[in-house]
Amino acid sequence: MPEVRLVGPNGEQVGIVRIEDALRLAVEADLDLVEVAPMSKPPVCKLMDFGKFKYEAAMKERESRRNQIHTVIKEMKLRPKIDPHDYETKKGHIERFLKAGDKVKITIMFRGREQSRPELGLRLLAKLADDVEEIGFVESTPKQDGRNMIMVLAPLRRKPDSVRREPRAEFALEDEAVAEAVAQLDVAELEVAELDVAEAQ
Repeated sequence: MPEVRLVGPNGEQVGIVRIEDALRLAVEADLDLVEVAPMSKPPVCKLMDFGKFKYEAAMKERESRRNQIHTVIKEMKLRPKIDPHDYETKKGHIERFLKAGDKVKITIMFRGREQSRPELGLRLLAKLADDVEEIGFVESTPKQDGRNMIMVLAPLRRKPDSVRREPRAEFALEDEAVAEAVAQLDVAELEVAELDVAEAQ
């Protein structure tokens, strides 16, 4: 006679019983006998309300999908010497992205001599971070990538005061490094200028 390992409706172990006895217990309890581990020896069956089980499983799946956060990374490109009107327009797009729960990759594009003025990009990014601090924070601080400078903003999911100071400190460190680089660049240009004057004399 085939046997099964029977589990009660509350998860309690009933033990190994004949299949006929398991079916009888299911009828007496007005429940279903559901095979949950067919590969076990003997197979494991559980007494349950199968219709209720399927309904609760479907509700959990629906709730899980509802709670999933689909993060999308948008991109916004700016020039270091952007016109104020264009800046406000692009800032509006960035705010809309952040409010929608999307991250935003900000790319500052340098051209020609602008590449020797990285501080312009840093100042613009710092201003942008300040302007959107009520709805977003700096997730990835400004990094130079070839001719571009990149920063990533993420939507704010906590109180602004808890994150607003961190970007400022990071920008301060970046500004010191840029200031030092610019100072070295100015000294080099001065030496070249003096050399040109000496050769002219």
